[in-house]
Amino acid sequence: MHSVDPTTEQMIRAVLAYAENRLRLDPVPLDGCNPDRAVLDAALTGLLGDEPHNPDQVLGAYTSVVAPAVISADSPRFLGFIPAAPTKASLLFDMLVSCASIQGISWLEAAGAIRAENLVLRLIADRAGLPASAGGCFVSGGSAANLSALVVAREVAKRKAAQAGRPARRYRAVVSADAHSSIINTLRILEMDALTVTTADHRLTGAALRAAIEADGDPASLAAVVATAGTTNAGIIDDLAGAAEAAREHGLWFHVDGAYGGAGLFAPSVRRAYDGIEHADSFILDPHKWLFAPFDCAALLYRDPALARSVHKQDASYLDVIHDDPAEWNPTDYAYHLTRRARGLPLWFSLSVYGVNAYTQAIETAIGLARQAAAEISTRGYLELIREPDLGVVLFRRTGWAPAQYTDWADQLHRDQVAFIPPSAWEGETVARFAFLHPHTPMDLVRQILDRME
Repeated sequence: MHSVDPTTEQMIRAVLAYAENRLRLDPVPLDGCNPDRAVLDAALTGLLGDEPHNPDQVLGAYTSVVAPAVISADSPRFLGFIPAAPTKASLLFDMLVSCASIQGISWLEAAGAIRAENLVLRLIADRAGLPASAGGCFVSGGSAANLSALVVAREVAKRKAAQAGRPARRYRAVVSADAHSSIINTLRILEMDALTVTTADHRLTGAALRAAIEADGDPASLAAVVATAGTTNAGIIDDLAGAAEAAREHGLWFHVDGAYGGAGLFAPSVRRAYDGIEHADSFILDPHKWLFAPFDCAALLYRDPALARSVHKQDASYLDVIHDDPAEWNPTDYAYHLTRRARGLPLWFSLSVYGVNAYTQAIETAIGLARQAAAEISTRGYLELIREPDLGVVLFRRTGWAPAQYTDWADQLHRDQVAFIPPSAWEGETVARFAFLHPHTPMDLVRQILDRME
């Protein structure tokens, strides 16, 4: 299994040929339509067993049955949830990272990889206006990043209470009703509660935060304010400057979840909407969303990495060697993980190959497409735009439709391989939702989708 024998040679040729063909797809097809469990089982049953199989047989099962049963999130026709659009360079380099089996735990093991990753983190931190001291690491996704950041917020609150002689208690975080589901899940894991702030326009503001905290009457139980830079469902950027000020007034950790929308920092047309993000104590951004990296990749940044290190650093005799030099940067010290793939390297390679300006143009293209789609929706009497898009998400309704009609419409679009655009919900009502991210999604496709609602 670990030597280069005839079987290995056979696999190298076959797998690289498949990878080459997949990389050459332009555009990437949607796939994933109506997978038949019986067909999947028939193709896969018996492959896992005591005896070996010809690699062409196993790869054939994948290429003919498994792969077509997976919806391609990197297709320009994938317009649901939050899509992906990894660049060709990032996909190629991701293969290289896998081939080398790089473990990016510590400077001792992977100094070159970590230095390259940290340059990307520095680029993101600079766009956010964070200080030169800011730093962090790459983790698997927004859920892991939010969890890692908020456990630091909780521990900082506990330390402050201990220094003030206050008893230990259960802590809370102030969140918007539109915060990502991972925030609530994180609070549950951390045995924290949420002070949820609801606003009429779904945008968390400094004034709403102050009012909620004052009305609550228990500020000592609060550890953090969580704001969102681009909500998943509607792409709304919270009042980051106001939220930062309110957090500062009450001595709370200020966390910004920019998993989806944080990449808008690279788009001049919307950059001012992020004013205030420079005050964040922690900030996350998922490059596997709008910075065109492969799954899975999330950037986690702290204003004061030393605080994060004091919470996350793992101590054990077998880890002493990686901590011999405190000046060395060990990504394992800045999140809850230990083992860590060097998942930031494909982004580093792609940014270096194409240049940051190309990323800016691609992000602006998605923002422009959302605005064009909103304008098109407004011209059609049977459609109603719910709100003007802030970023790349467009919410709209088909007047007179019941929830089942949205589902039937979306299912038929997928069956016909036109688009993947599942319904969403807004204030309890089933609605339609475009999530634009891929810079090659054509406006003609948008019109075709809307035509099918008439």
